[in-house]
Amino acid sequence: QVQLVESGGGLVQAGGSLRLSCATSVLTFSDYGMGWFRQAPGNEREFVGAISWNGNTIYVDSAKGRFTISRDNAKNTVYLQMNSLKPEDTAVYYCAAKSRYSGDYGLVKTYSYWGQGTQVTVSS
Repeated sequence: QVQLVESGGGLVQAGGSLRLSCATSVLTFSDYGMGWFRQAPGNEREFVGAISWNGNTIYVDSAKGRFTISRDNAKNTVYLQMNSLKPEDTAVYYCAAKSRYSGDYGLVKTYSYWGQGTQVTVSS
């Protein structure tokens, strides 16, 4: 059974930083693209960014220049470094895994596996 476990969330002041980690149990991690999504209360789950199986990254406009996604294939782990955090970044953050052969990185339905989420709260 594939498991994804996020960690690193917490409470931070505006302008601060957090680094989220997502450890996975997929057998061939290097064959998976990894995405980060977030969901604020009352909102739909939204795409934040993703890293492909070969290390290419994409980000939603609000994350560009502030967030960085990386992966360590030896540790089966993906990271989301978040800098210059804003109160509007407050949400539960989820990592997700998709086959390198499946579709759009930005779509929730593309991903086969999801973590349980980690809360990020940014105070003003």
